[in-house]
Amino acid sequence: MSLEILEKLEAKVQMAVDTISLLQMEIEELKENNDALAGEAQELRTGREALEQENNKLREDHQAWQERVRMLLGKMDHVE
Repeated sequence: MSLEILEKLEAKVQMAVDTISLLQMEIEELKENNDALAGEAQELRTGREALEQENNKLREDHQAWQERVRMLLGKMDHVE
């Protein structure tokens, strides 16, 4: 009787060890996925920042051109 209980306990311990091993592998895989996603997020942030800078520069250029056009129109008004 004692041997049967010991075998059942051994089987349960082995199942627990197997489950722990599988969970550890899953954790490692999730960590790798998390690292990859963190890298991708950083790349996206960097890209967004570059686009924001370009957008700001284009807005400044647009304002500068508007000022030039206003000045030219103002000069044309004084000519007539």
